[in-house]
Amino acid sequence: MKHIQKGVLYALFCPGLFFISPVHAGDISVKITKKYLNIPVSHQTDRIPMKLSEKDKKIDSFNIRLAPEQADYWVFYDVSSLKGKTVKISIPGENNGLKAIYQDDVIAGSDSLYKETYRPQFHFSSRRGWNNDPNGMIYYDGEYHLFYQHNPYEREWENMHWGHAVSKDLIHWEELGDALRPDSIGSIFSGSCVIDYENTAGFNQGKTPAMVAIYTADNPQKQVQCIAYSLDKGRTWTKYKGNPVIDSNAKWKTKDTRDPKVFWYKPGKEWVMVLNERDGHSIYTSTDLKEWNYQSHITGFWECPELFELPVNGDPENTRWVMYGASGTYMIGTFDGKKFTPENGKFYYNTGAMYAAQTFTNMPASDNRRIQIGWERITHPGMPFKGMMSVPTVLSLKATPNGIRLFSVPVQELEKLQDEKLNISTNLTARKASELLQPFNKEGSMRIRLTMKLSHATDAGLNLYGQSLLHYDMNSNRVNGVFYSPADCTSMEITADILIDRTSVEVFIDNGAYSYSMERKPHNDNNEGFHFWGNNIEIKNLKLYKMQSIWK
Repeated sequence: MKHIQKGVLYALFCPGLFFISPVHAGDISVKITKKYLNIPVSHQTDRIPMKLSEKDKKIDSFNIRLAPEQADYWVFYDVSSLKGKTVKISIPGENNGLKAIYQDDVIAGSDSLYKETYRPQFHFSSRRGWNNDPNGMIYYDGEYHLFYQHNPYEREWENMHWGHAVSKDLIHWEELGDALRPDSIGSIFSGSCVIDYENTAGFNQGKTPAMVAIYTADNPQKQVQCIAYSLDKGRTWTKYKGNPVIDSNAKWKTKDTRDPKVFWYKPGKEWVMVLNERDGHSIYTSTDLKEWNYQSHITGFWECPELFELPVNGDPENTRWVMYGASGTYMIGTFDGKKFTPENGKFYYNTGAMYAAQTFTNMPASDNRRIQIGWERITHPGMPFKGMMSVPTVLSLKATPNGIRLFSVPVQELEKLQDEKLNISTNLTARKASELLQPFNKEGSMRIRLTMKLSHATDAGLNLYGQSLLHYDMNSNRVNGVFYSPADCTSMEITADILIDRTSVEVFIDNGAYSYSMERKPHNDNNEGFHFWGNNIEIKNLKLYKMQSIWK
């Protein structure tokens, strides 16, 4: 480094970066020649605002824990659109971390990307930062789009953006740049996407239909609903100048009005929005995605609404509508385009770590599945990211002795990752089944399918290093502590499809009648590995697959 007297410019050389900056604390200027700015982060320091500008015109601003010395990890900012320009980076006060920022064509830590110790291997997780609710999930022109709540600059919640990833097969994901960034209206909260084939909003360009995002903008005073559109398959976005399109705070006298889910209601030839407001879900309708009319409200739900129609037992002549909220509780009923009418009370089909699940819209005509992905509230100790998505599942309605219920099973595409290691069709004792699983105790990612038959016992299960993967208490009708009543109440058998990744466990009971998810616990001092338990139980149809990584 070459220093010149106070008040005079100095030059600072870092790998891939040339700064020309005044000595004034809190400012550096960067001539952009690479794709990324790599920024050091430390959780030992408080958040400070960072601003990027060019010729005194603001480019972006966000809060960050800028590491003054040792970095816990590095995050990145994509500056590829600013090549050739000189960008000023500003923070309040002094921080040595400002001088550690450097630019490169790869992100810091790229040599270990997707190979980190606690990186999920067959679940989506973002390269860096925090992620929660899936947003805007839509299929278009050969791609599944997964948008999601994202803080690119830290592994904790803050700076809400829409992250963006695409997939050709629902399993292998490519993370793209963030789609929507905070603006003067607020941070970008949850929402949905549609394809406006009929150009109702007037955003289409020639024969190219607009992908339209409908999302919540959050600020300290209120939450409002906004729209943006893309003409290049979600890669770049233009926010509607007339935002917000709904400001319902005065009506509900609460800030809580968010997470719009929008779909085209063919019988009414209009758009329908389900919006969580105060104590439940409201229905709005529109012909152009800009002007919305309030229609009805149903109480009893919190956040992230969904409303969709499904056939019962696959019969297109016998359908019901399903409404649910972020917790996964749902109602079954009818919908006339303006009001949802439940037929009975609320039920659950999933419990545990999953939250705020959303389903894909605009599925291809050849695929009429209702596919869901949720946010798995899982930690990843010491990693530069936090949060992950569930495996995609197919939702269906089935008639049961207790009425029509929602079922959920992993998508068939997941089988592409399976490498069969064990397939035993004969009946096994608990001891023998445990012995067969011992070689896989420390496997990072795997899938286990089995049927457990109880005999003298009314209580049995499977543990992994002391953690209960499956605990069936037939006497009190509980699976891992949650009430579960099988279709055949006198059956002595229960089936389980268990998906184990490096930090998570998802379990699907009796072909999707009930499912649950949880964090995979570390070994600690327990050395038993896989362990079946229960008096005189039998294990049938035991299969184990090693799951291949979805990352290149």
